Amino acid sequence: MQRLLTLLAAFSAVLLAMAAPGLGQAQTLAPGEVRVIPDYRMGPGDKVRVITFGEESLTGEFFVGGSGNISLPLIGEVRAQGQTIPEFQRAIEAELQKGYLKEPRVSVEVLNYRPFYILGEVETPGEYPYTNGLSVLNAVATAGGFTYRANNRRVFIKRADDDAEREYPLTPMTPVAPGDTIRIKERFF
Repeated sequence: MQRLLTLLAAFSAVLLAMAAPGLGQAQTLAPGEVRVIPDYRMGPGDKVRVITFGEESLTGEFFVGGSGNISLPLIGEVRAQGQTIPEFQRAIEAELQKGYLKEPRVSVEVLNYRPFYILGEVETPGEYPYTNGLSVLNAVATAGGFTYRANNRRVFIKRADDDAEREYPLTPMTPVAPGDTIRIKERFF
């Protein structure tokens, strides 16, 4: 377990070091480097279930709007965009403690993630619903598979919060995050 944590820390450091240079153009990973998706951060288009224990009127399903906020009963707009699920739970609890509930206990779960996009050399490019644990090969299968011209060794992925796409080796384990744009290039031979 310690070895896995050490490897994850090393990959994170490399990814952070590579994030700044070359904005606006594709970046290539070094051989042996893998794509690491950080903790999930909510964004517009996500649908969540908020459960406030003991308060049925404050429980329900909500969408993150285009402004990045969720409108909740009693407390109004709460910022969701860019927050992890635990951060969002704490934000709701803090708002409810401001004169509404003495010790609120809130649980939040994501029901529907924002979609991913796939283009290039796949049979049916477009927008598709994201499912937890999605890999690039699953995304390609969802889009009808590769065309006969597809380069099935490399993939370009642009995260929703990045300015540039990055090149990754196309392996069965290359992960996709909600909001990603995947591009499959044409092979030369």
